[in-house]
Amino acid sequence: MDERMDKLSPEERVSALEAKLLLPFPDRTLALSAVTHKSYTNEHREDGTPDNERLEFLGDAVVDLAISHRLMERFPHATEGELSKLRALIVNEEGLAKVARRMTLGDILLLGRGEEMTGGREKNSVLADALEAVLGAVYLCAGLGRVMEVVDRLFGDALEGVADGRYGYDYKTRLQEAVQNDLRTSPRYRVVSETGPDHEKVFEVEVTIGSELYARACGRSKKEAEQAAARQTLERLYEERKGS
Repeated sequence: MDERMDKLSPEERVSALEAKLLLPFPDRTLALSAVTHKSYTNEHREDGTPDNERLEFLGDAVVDLAISHRLMERFPHATEGELSKLRALIVNEEGLAKVARRMTLGDILLLGRGEEMTGGREKNSVLADALEAVLGAVYLCAGLGRVMEVVDRLFGDALEGVADGRYGYDYKTRLQEAVQNDLRTSPRYRVVSETGPDHEKVFEVEVTIGSELYARACGRSKKEAEQAAARQTLERLYEERKGS
């Protein structure tokens, strides 16, 4: 941590948080509470600043809601079970801590001496809890719309990761295995179209097995479209198998 950050005043910490989120906090006390660990409160009761545990409680639900919303948009045909698995790939202690490290949230946390000396600023549990508390504070101060904006910025890479199969739920691999086992062939993917400006391109991809077209799907990248098409193909194969 930058040693200068350790000497920040409460107001400077809130301002630093605002800069990281690109969002103003009209309630400065609430914002300071979001970055205050219980170890600090226990050692500085005279300050009167609440710790972030209550905000973490709220933020846990806020993060789940925001990520669930974005996943439902990206995977309109996914089942509840699939969506739950995808969300769990993003909303977990390690994933939240990774986002917190990327925004250097640990630098502005208020920690007690003991927590500081044991490396609290780099602990997954401390960082994940603090990020949830911060998002809980954003919700209280600015509402769900602003939360979604912040989540899009902070979790954009993670959402892209589950969409194109980088985060452990790879529909293309599952389809490849299913088709090779059952039909002794491989699915083929073809980009049907690319639309929109370079920064907002939409790709449409089709999947064929043998000579038969099984699915067409769109995505914000070629990989995302391929994953969506593979998932639709798996659903169709499952329905065909169930009906036979």
